[in-house]
Formats: sequence, C-alpha cells, structure tokens
Amino acid sequence: LRNLLNVLLTTHFVLLGFPTRSAFQLLLFFVFLAIYLLTLVENFLIILVIYSDGKLHKPMYFFLSNLSFLEMWYVTVISPKMQIDFLSHDKTISFNGCMTQLYFFVTFVCTEYILLAAMAFDRYVAICNPLQYPLIMTNQLCGTLVAGCWFCGLMTAMIKIVFIARLYYCGTPRINHYFCDISPLLNISCEDSSQAELVDFFLALMVIAVPLCVVVASYATILTTVLRIPSSQGRHKAFSTCASHLAVVILFYSTTLFTYARPKLMYAYNSNKMVSMLYTVIVPLLNPIIYCLRNREVKAALRKTILCKGSEPREDGAVIN
Repeated sequence: LRNLLNVLLTTHFVLLGFPTRSAFQLLLFFVFLAIYLLTLVENFLIILVIYSDGKLHKPMYFFLSNLSFLEMWYVTVISPKMQIDFLSHDKTISFNGCMTQLYFFVTFVCTEYILLAAMAFDRYVAICNPLQYPLIMTNQLCGTLVAGCWFCGLMTAMIKIVFIARLYYCGTPRINHYFCDISPLLNISCEDSSQAELVDFFLALMVIAVPLCVVVASYATILTTVLRIPSSQGRHKAFSTCASHLAVVILFYSTTLFTYARPKLMYAYNSNKMVSMLYTVIVPLLNPIIYCLRNREVKAALRKTILCKGSEPREDGAVIN
C-alpha cells in the first residue's frame, strides 16, 4: 500500500542535468553522442577480437571480454536518456523509469567492482603460481567467477532499490543530476531516509571494500613476487601482464569510491555531477584504449582483425600469462 501510494503521489521526476543555453546544449549533445558511439565501438571491437583470435582464448581475456560487454550496457543505461534531455525541454522521467535506470546502473557498477577483483585474482595466480595457473584458472572456475559477479551485482541492486523506492517523495521532485542516482534520490525524499542510507552504506562497504581488499592483497603479493625476479627484463614482462588492469582499477575505484561510500554527503557538493561524469562517461571510453595500448597481444589481434591480415602475431610480442 505504501509503495502504491508513493507511485500515485510521485509519478515523475525532473532531471535538471546541465542547465545551459540551447546552443551549448546542442554542442553537448553531439559531443556526448560521439563519446557514446565511440565507447560502444571500442568495447565491441574488444569482444570481437577476443572471440575471433584463438590466441586470446585465455582466462585474462575472457574476463576482459566480460568487462567490455558490461561497459556497453553500463553506458547505455545513462547516455541515451542524457542525449534526449539535451534536445528536449521536457526533462522528466517517470517514477518507474527512474527506478529501472537506477537498478541497472547499480547492478553494472557493483558487478564491475567484483569483476575487477576477479581479474586481479587471475593476475595473481598467473604471476605468483604460473605452473599451477592452467589447473587453477579452469573454464569452469572462470565461468563461476563471472556468474558470481553478476549475481552479486543483481542482488545488491535489488536490495538497494527496495529501500529507495519505498521512500516518500512529494509532488514532482527536481533531481539536480543527469540520471537517477542514489545520492539525489536520498536527498529529495520528504521523509527520514536514514534507514535507506544505512542499508546503502553497508552494501556499498561490502561491494567496494571486499573487492578492494582482494585487489590490494593480489597486487601486494604480485609486487613482492616480481621484485624477487633477478633480471630487469623478467620484471618488466611480469609487470606488463597486469599494468593495464591496474590502471583500469585505479581509474574506476578512484572516481567511484568516495561517491558511493557516503552518497548523501556527496550530493551536497556541486562537483557531484562532474565526478559522476568521470565514471559514467570517461572511464568506459578509456578502458578499451588502456587495454589496447598496454597489451601487445590485443594490439596485434586488433590489427589482424581490422586489416584482415592472415599472418599470425609475432611470438616475441606475446604477453606472458
């Protein structure tokens, strides 16, 4: 009854987005449309290259293809609605539409946190236990890890939505953001949202802190192992296998950590939208570029796929797993 009353009282939200002049709104539309399409193409190419090249049928690239698949949907949850709002004077979003957008966005963010931790574990096994790597990182384990990432993301998002959707909203609330996120919805509620905030904080702590501990522990062990390698060439090759993943982890965690650790507090700052822009638009754009620039196997396979060359990548350019 409470949820039904809430929907009856609040049928729409207004997304304020980026209030600027019409000419600048048009410019923003084309800029973000180009970024969105480029992000989709980049991630699709990563998936296509990994699927097409037999040399990339390894656990490391299996996780990478899942990350690219995730980020294609991750940006699609946000960007199309943002593009429409740039061209329209009506910036409303329905209550159900807002909750749906929030649910899938939280699902993809939480899934990415855990998936990055699984990728760090993969690099730990590859570098610290290379002889046992094929026995440990089997197809069954990799599939189970990815399925677990998605399951945790879906369940975490569902619990958060249950507490946020049942909050009481008055009339047609105005959200000072360009998409439905946790922080603005907690702040525009007409009732005490402390319970929802506590649940959100606890879940964020679990989804962020636990994977972060796995990442830190994995790379601390990797660093210790690599420093024991006597030759500088050996150390360089070992570091090169995880440099791109570490760069992606730092980029994603640094832009989301403080936002989702204390969501209601972050909304009080005007920089909230700019910080959100980093992890909803810029990070998904940069991730495929980072992996291509830092990984010789991916670069070689990408050249072969795009140029349709029949020659195989050189062995001396392969990345050690």
